[in-house]
Amino acid sequence: MNLDVPGGASKVLLHSCCAPCSGAIIECMAANGVRPSVFFSNSNICSRSEYDLRLAEVRRYASQYSLEVIDDEYDHRAWLEAVRGLEKEPERGLRCEMCFRFRLQRSARYAGENGFEVLATSLASSRWKDLDQVNRAGELSCKEQGNVIWWPQNWRKGGLQPRRNEIIREQNFYNQNFCGCEFSRREETQTISLID
Repeated sequence: MNLDVPGGASKVLLHSCCAPCSGAIIECMAANGVRPSVFFSNSNICSRSEYDLRLAEVRRYASQYSLEVIDDEYDHRAWLEAVRGLEKEPERGLRCEMCFRFRLQRSARYAGENGFEVLATSLASSRWKDLDQVNRAGELSCKEQGNVIWWPQNWRKGGLQPRRNEIIREQNFYNQNFCGCEFSRREETQTISLID
């Protein structure tokens, strides 16, 4: 896949939700001469040990490309406050959109304060996420920041979805079975019990 970085920018910040979702994006960017800094901002993750495990996998993969990984402050309490009242929303519902806004606002703020011209996210690579929600959250977050361009790339196309799965196997990534928050874990547990 050939990439055109919005505005021809040279400094790209890639918000990473996890290594499985970021692998093919990082590889594709590198193949196109783009060297993003990777921003791990995922206060939605419901335990610090789960957060640390996912961060370690992102660091392990990014190190193969000598990319900088920035670890945002983990603040699950603030995230819970941001989604208060939406706990019973289904996956892909309003809770998810507010979650994306929380994480991408922090990412856009970091980008703007540190000279990054463009923000992208690996959330746009997961078939479990609503791409329109991700893009709305990213556009609003960058617009609020004022000096960051949102990159609305569909990272599922151009062969990246099958390549994503290949990289997961090649790297033997820890591949979680829930989004990260306790509410998505509840839904995953319910789905498993219905299948059994």
